[in-house]
This record gives sequence, structure tokens and C-alpha cells, in this order.
Amino acid sequence: MGPGFSNCPALAIEALQRAMRLSPLDPQRWMFEGGLALAHLNAGRYEEAVEWADRALQENTRAMAVLPFKAAACGQLGRTEEGRECVRRLRELVPGSTVASAKESHGFVSPEVLAIYIEGLRKAGLPEE
Repeated sequence: MGPGFSNCPALAIEALQRAMRLSPLDPQRWMFEGGLALAHLNAGRYEEAVEWADRALQENTRAMAVLPFKAAACGQLGRTEEGRECVRRLRELVPGSTVASAKESHGFVSPEVLAIYIEGLRKAGLPEE
């Protein structure tokens, strides 16, 4: 399990920033930025999570893996409208997305990471079922 999924956000941030330095022109850079969004979300740095998610989504507007990270961070920040817009876009790209499906698809992460993520998604308005 990588550091981003095992509640070691500092290690994840360090590794992702190093990867970005080693490959500054990588066409998949949005994936590193999305990983940084998740790592900052896990660290409780929700503003930074939104910033990195926005960077990733600017490079790949259909980055459905990044949308829930931004939604969860917005939910944690109380930015309800922005979070709901992320949820709307996510459900457009992945019809049927719910809290239950998010739990199932992220069952491999540590319980602490999953709790932060799911709580934020609920606050952003992702339906339970």
C-alpha cells in the first residue's frame, strides 16, 4: 500500500513532488496533482487539496478520479456549492456514484483515510445509495 493510501501524507507528498520534478513535462502530470490533492486531504489541509485538485482538473477536465477528492475537501471546508458541483460532475461522468460505491472502491485505504474521504463526500452531498 502506497503512502497516500496508508495515512502517511507527508511521505506521499514528498514522493509525488519528487516525481513531478523528475518528469516536469509528463503528459500525465494531472495524476501526480490528483495524488497531491488526496495526500493533502488526508493531512487535513483541505485548501491545498482543492488547489491541487483544481490543477489536475485544469489539465484533465474528465479526471473522474480527482473529482471526489475535491468534493471531499470542499465538504470538509463547508464549501457546499462547490462540493455539490463536483458531485454533480462526478455523477455525470460515473452515473450511480454514491457513498456506498466510494467506500467499496476505496476499501484498500486505511480506515483513517477512508473516514476523512467519506465524511467530506457526505458533506458535499454525495447520496448514500
